[in-house]
Amino acid sequence: MGMAVTTSGRGSWWFVLGLSSVVGCATSSAKLDQPYQETILPADISETAAFDPSPAPIPNSQPPVQLASHQQSSEIQPPVLEPTTILPPAVHAFEQPTFSVAQAPAPVAVDNGMIGGLSLQQIQDLALANNPTIRQSSATAFAAQDYQYQVGRYANPNVGYTGSQLADQNTDQHLVFVEQEFVTAHKLQLNENVLGHAVQAQRWDVESQRFRVLTDVRMAFLDALVAQRRMEVIDNFQQVAAKGAELAEKRFKAMETAQSDQLQAEIQLNEVEVMRQQAQFKWDAAWQAMAAIAGVPEMSKSQLVGSLNPATGDLNWDDVYHNLLANSPELRSAYSRVSKTRANLSRQEVQAIPNLTAQLQAGHDNGTGSGMINVQVGAPIPVFNANRGNISAAYREYARATHSVKRVEMSLKARLAEVSRQYDSAMVAVKRYEEQILPKAKRTLDLAEQAYEAGEFSFIQVLIVRRTYFDTNLQYIESLGELAKAHAQIDGLLLTGGLDEPGDFQDGDTLRGQTFSQQ
Repeated sequence: MGMAVTTSGRGSWWFVLGLSSVVGCATSSAKLDQPYQETILPADISETAAFDPSPAPIPNSQPPVQLASHQQSSEIQPPVLEPTTILPPAVHAFEQPTFSVAQAPAPVAVDNGMIGGLSLQQIQDLALANNPTIRQSSATAFAAQDYQYQVGRYANPNVGYTGSQLADQNTDQHLVFVEQEFVTAHKLQLNENVLGHAVQAQRWDVESQRFRVLTDVRMAFLDALVAQRRMEVIDNFQQVAAKGAELAEKRFKAMETAQSDQLQAEIQLNEVEVMRQQAQFKWDAAWQAMAAIAGVPEMSKSQLVGSLNPATGDLNWDDVYHNLLANSPELRSAYSRVSKTRANLSRQEVQAIPNLTAQLQAGHDNGTGSGMINVQVGAPIPVFNANRGNISAAYREYARATHSVKRVEMSLKARLAEVSRQYDSAMVAVKRYEEQILPKAKRTLDLAEQAYEAGEFSFIQVLIVRRTYFDTNLQYIESLGELAKAHAQIDGLLLTGGLDEPGDFQDGDTLRGQTFSQQ
């Protein structure tokens, strides 16, 4: 439609239009002058409230959006969903998500001069501060948050000039126009809501990555600690084996024993020396892996301080599984993606409601000497495109996200089954070693040495008993390490892969482009 109004004050119109253009340009460019700074998402996600853009207020009179009207279509029949029993409750289309994540230790700087050795807490603090995947995941979460802000922005107005009858002297007309598209059905707020749940999922992914890093660091620390304990036991036994080989050589030279005893003692000493080197190699490899996961590969090696005897006991695996369901950030992220796809379904339902485009023209007609004002308003008519394909696709994505929750549940259960086997097997071995095997092995060694001194045991028999006691202690240390690593995986909510590539945010600001492209 069009309308013309005459006035003689054309100078004031030029001033108003020019001033609005200058102010708009100055306002938009001021926000782009801020320098870029890399930021890590805080461990407590509630601390990021200062970064969250405040959404525009939503009028209470807005009618609720019908989420499933497209399901009555005879063209596309949606699948029958069987959602998981622990899905979050239904989320209103305009509800903004809230965030609450467990605290992580505060990061510390690298210290190559660890007094008294390096503890697990110190290396985990270093990992939280320096692991690159945590920085990657944090950057992705902040990028998603920036996209959330972007998808809610209005389109810039168009400002231009038009002239007519320019070749006809004294009858030419000159107009300056301003054009603006007005978004209907609160599409921009719905865009922000969809991306808000996507941001929530990315933040839970950051928390998952923290757990992965902490678990991997703890596992590598335990591997190194087991190797360190083995070296201590081997060093003690190596002294005994060296003295035994020296004694066997003296007795052979004195014709008091056969050469086979001497050779057997030397063989045992060589085997112990090989085991000592292998334990050193294992310690070096575990240290390098631990330093790499922590993001400080240049960290100088030092003694580890820790215990292989965590406060453990028989666990109720049903309780452990329910605890995983209640606290797993991996599962929380899947919940958020269900909410995100449900919100996108609401968003696609209103896409076909047309936006309004208004244009205001002001200028002067030299033929009449009068001013001119024209107004034009238009909207696309959804005759051929009612967004039905996107609505159906959004429903499929919602169905996929729902089943993804079930997949994560089953994945947790499968991983827990393997970890429970490792834990129970190691627990049985540790208890048996502590209660039966180690005391009997020590008693056998004492009796064998007494019998040897009394001439009742040969030297070979003593070597065999000593080697049995030595091997028993090494097996006990290995069982302690397996038990501690299984416990570490449970504490880490079964999340591993501290150097795996974190997931990226793929959505971008496509919803905003869809909002302003309704054809």
